[in-house]
Amino acid sequence: MTNLILLLVSYLIGGIPSGYLITKKLKGFDIRNYGSGNPGAANVYRTVGKWAGISTFLCDAFKGALAVELAKYFAPESQYMPLICGFVAICGHMWTVYLKFRGGKGVATSAGVFGALLPVPTAIAFASFAIVVWKTGRISPGSILAAVVLPLTSFFIGNHPIGYSIVCTVVGIIVIYKHIPNIKRMLNKSELAFEDGSKKNANK
Repeated sequence: MTNLILLLVSYLIGGIPSGYLITKKLKGFDIRNYGSGNPGAANVYRTVGKWAGISTFLCDAFKGALAVELAKYFAPESQYMPLICGFVAICGHMWTVYLKFRGGKGVATSAGVFGALLPVPTAIAFASFAIVVWKTGRISPGSILAAVVLPLTSFFIGNHPIGYSIVCTVVGIIVIYKHIPNIKRMLNKSELAFEDGSKKNANK
């Protein structure tokens, strides 16, 4: 029963639509109707502004880490419950019940989950993300690369069960799948730039 409650709580925590709520509070509109239509940190950054985007990223990452830490606390005997709850939180973010199952792409929430479970591989993936975003001026290439780097490094770095790396790989594949529209825009050279939305959308 405890495990079932943990899974439900993890999904509901992961599903909290941080970007949607922050945008509604600050600007009064539905973030899903602007930019890429995604309620994640990147679109909030581009549409609302830097601090709103950063706040969304931190909130989404916190959701993932919280699900993991709750599982560690309430199911300390289980080696895999924190991983499973983290995965469920990521799914909750991507397909949130609060927004009719239309959620984000899972990058920030995954960072929170695997930052709590696989800190060194996550740090390496985050570094690769930051470098690519800096070089390209686009968030999506960095996110896609991080979704590849994290699973690969998890197989070679850290003392954890192989199941962690397998789930990490599954999440990476899902994240890349969620970025297919971005990949299409990159191929068409129409991908949205990484820019502070408070400057161009100040009057919204």
